Amino acid sequence: MKQAHQKASGQHATTDANNRHDRRRRTLLGWLAGTAVAAPVASTAWAADAAAAATQAGGKHVARIGDAAMALEFDGQLRCRVLRRALTAQAPRAAAVTAFAASERLRLKDGRWIERYALTAQAADRVDGPHGAGVRHRFTGIAAEGIEKTVNVTFYERHPGFAIIRVGYRNTGAAPLGVTAWSNSGHTLQPAAGRKAEFWTYSGASHLDRRDWVQPLKAGFDQRNFMGMNASDYGSGTPAADVWQRDCGLAVGHIDTVPRLVALPVRAVKGGAALAVECELEATLQPGESLDTLDTFLALHTGDYFGALDRYRQVMAERGLRSPDCPDECYEPIWCAWGYERDFTLPLMVGTLKKAKELGLEWAVLDDGWQTNEGDWKIDTKKFPGGEADMRSLVGSIKDAGLKARLWITPLAVDPGSDLLHAHTDMLLLDKDGAPQLVSWWNSLYLCPAYQPTIDMTRDLVRKILGEWGYQGLKLDGQHLNGVAPCHNPAHKHARPEESVEKLQDFWKMVYDTAMEINPKAVVELCPCGTSYSFHNMPYMNQAPAADPLSSWQVRHKGKTLKALMGPSAPYAGDHVELSDGGEDFASTIGIGAVLSTKFTWPVDPKPKDSFLLTPQREDKWRKWIGVYRDKMLPKGVYRGELYDIGFDKPEGHAVEKDGKLYFAFYAPRWDGPVEIRGLGAGRWRLRDYIDGRDLGEVHGGATSSLKLRFEHALLLEAVRV
Repeated sequence: MKQAHQKASGQHATTDANNRHDRRRRTLLGWLAGTAVAAPVASTAWAADAAAAATQAGGKHVARIGDAAMALEFDGQLRCRVLRRALTAQAPRAAAVTAFAASERLRLKDGRWIERYALTAQAADRVDGPHGAGVRHRFTGIAAEGIEKTVNVTFYERHPGFAIIRVGYRNTGAAPLGVTAWSNSGHTLQPAAGRKAEFWTYSGASHLDRRDWVQPLKAGFDQRNFMGMNASDYGSGTPAADVWQRDCGLAVGHIDTVPRLVALPVRAVKGGAALAVECELEATLQPGESLDTLDTFLALHTGDYFGALDRYRQVMAERGLRSPDCPDECYEPIWCAWGYERDFTLPLMVGTLKKAKELGLEWAVLDDGWQTNEGDWKIDTKKFPGGEADMRSLVGSIKDAGLKARLWITPLAVDPGSDLLHAHTDMLLLDKDGAPQLVSWWNSLYLCPAYQPTIDMTRDLVRKILGEWGYQGLKLDGQHLNGVAPCHNPAHKHARPEESVEKLQDFWKMVYDTAMEINPKAVVELCPCGTSYSFHNMPYMNQAPAADPLSSWQVRHKGKTLKALMGPSAPYAGDHVELSDGGEDFASTIGIGAVLSTKFTWPVDPKPKDSFLLTPQREDKWRKWIGVYRDKMLPKGVYRGELYDIGFDKPEGHAVEKDGKLYFAFYAPRWDGPVEIRGLGAGRWRLRDYIDGRDLGEVHGGATSSLKLRFEHALLLEAVRV
């Protein structure tokens, strides 16, 4: 049977070779049974804990590696489990948060996942590089099918609880081997002992239904989180996924510096919350050939997903991808003419500028409708009879009103019937069948971002808008801007179809660099309309809005996410307040440290339905909240996302630290009970409702304090040291 199985698998390993592997494995496991692999951060408790590793997990032979926050244990079949490293006297030993599982595996062409690899070798080396000093551990094993696997796991001292994993597979047999997928960090977070199984998840993928990025993990939850196209014009995202419970959480993802077409499936399973990084591929390994996975990560954290994404941001910055420093202009409050939608006229827009400035707003945005079509970007002479002269005149009117001017465009879209499409079909992004890709929202077609004529045309457009017309910012809008499909257009001579996917970030770098060359204080806002932002595009924008939020909950959790991915003082905008619950939930923007934005119309609104008219009653409210925003300027503070768990803490809590003060925001439909005040330094602090001017008394810092509070929807507090 053994020989038949080897022949069916295309493997011809000899009996002597198998015996040598068995002897090496027995020798190694005998050594590992008494000695655990050294951890880069040592302590007496940790050493004692590690020495017992071989007798844990039901007597399996185990090798343990890790740091002060997380440990990974590998058994003799290279299966792995994750342990949380406790640092308290009450819990001096590590506790497993997952069971042993085939965390890194390979799928063959016949559909079988190869999951067991007899451990044959192990080594560890000190490393130093962009992530600082650390230890790289290597485990090698061989499967019955003749596939050799080498797992590289690196722990860095400056990134505790964050392991970087890369796996290599080598065909040791005599016949070619068809491979269709690999999977890294496939783990199931188990319910904490004595607790009900309750989990939340963050997923960085884009979806056509514009679902919440942060969701409770209920029974039946199954989300693949593919980083490619999930609809014709919805794709990409942040290549990370997270599951957490009250005690701890796990995050996985890849840390390549270009987008990759991986999936990060998250599922509710009987044993808990399962997640992994998976990559579909078509490859044939000839005898002796190897296949390497991407650099992926596995992170263990406490609290919600914020800490893991914040660590991911830091690691990616060390690899060269970081959000830019932002000028003050990125934090200034915004009025957008989209309240008038495409029916705007010059008199309507110009007539609203004075009111916008009077209320304390600093930007005026001309939105969709100024152009003849997407692609040609010619000025609509029905609205601008004088063409470019009228466009420059509008910019002058905006500046004369004391505001800054920003213009809406949607690059990479071209309308059927446009002059561009008639003359340059070569610019289209085509699928493998030669068909164009549809941008469904505008009934447009995709242009390829990796094709030089597309790049040159867009560069010229940016130069015209900022350099000739005088605009000071760009609103780059459209879900299709987040990711694109592989391009098969033969005119583009791509080395691989995936070049369009991987070079989209280069396209945005061109747009951003061109804008900065013309005006170093320009605001470049990228709004991917409801999709989960592509992290790889973030270095090339300096303002990120909530992007058409469907609720106030989306305003808040998108804010927490983008503060983690762009930095705790990032100029995240809550998008038009008219898109929040009730159309006027300023508290969900201001309380979390987001930039204020609105699209009211005034003094009239030509739309009989869906009017955004600023009535006298609404004007009083707008004036109050804009005044609060300008007074506090919380986006310039430091968002303290680690203080509150957005899934489990009730009421929902957020905190911002600025100028020696802490600002707290709590949200619930109704609340009457205790609220924990976290993060205060030692001493006495006075709490004040800074919206309604109510004094709520004093608390002592240095530890978590609790107050009994009563509110509906939101309560925003300022804590000042006494």
